[in-house]
Amino acid sequence: MPRRLPPLTALPAFEAAARHLSFSKAAGELNVTHGAVSRAIRNIEDRLGIQLFDRGTRSVRLTSVGAAYASEVRTALDQIAAATIAATPDRTAGILNVSTSDGFAGRWLVPRLHRFHRANADIDVRLSTSGVLSDFVSDGIDIAIRYGKGGYTGVTAEFLADEEVFPVCSPELLQGEHPLRQPGDLRHHKLIHDAFRIDWATWLQQAGVDGIDPKRGVRFDSATFAVEAAVHGEGVLLG
Repeated sequence: MPRRLPPLTALPAFEAAARHLSFSKAAGELNVTHGAVSRAIRNIEDRLGIQLFDRGTRSVRLTSVGAAYASEVRTALDQIAAATIAATPDRTAGILNVSTSDGFAGRWLVPRLHRFHRANADIDVRLSTSGVLSDFVSDGIDIAIRYGKGGYTGVTAEFLADEEVFPVCSPELLQGEHPLRQPGDLRHHKLIHDAFRIDWATWLQQAGVDGIDPKRGVRFDSATFAVEAAVHGEGVLLG
């Protein structure tokens, strides 16, 4: 007798949305659009004839049947991922899958990989960049390096190092019409934001600076692009 199954390609979108209680966060994790996640979930609901989420104006929550279904789907996806890993031992032996942000990868990790390869010639590194913490099982990740406070759910986190953070900009901007001599001088300049470091609100508060809107300026979801913008005089970045 044929199995009654939902669209299998839609299940990861549903599981991620159920875990985050956010279609937007699920889209970010899966590197797809908000609309793609919404359509995938609607496809499952239409196919099964059930409602998985109660949709509000700015939030979603699981229905009782949705919560029960999410738990079973998560278990099934974990089992499929584990079975896939177990079935392909030769392909994963000697491979280290690393996930981190593009900025950390490009400016710190990649320039130092040759040292690791010299000491571990039998291990091939597979590096992927993402702005969110990966699902270690479904994404096949061995190690993730992230900027943050730790305390991540479902993983073992080990502190690596402190980081000194301060404003950086191009030399032309530093010596321009409004020179940067003290923190308060930032009020004359555009702030550059990226998604992976300490935010301007925290830094300005620690520096004792008032009267500057910490949210103004240009925002990038890539640390690499944020650095390039600062190099070309687009504003001041925390680096």
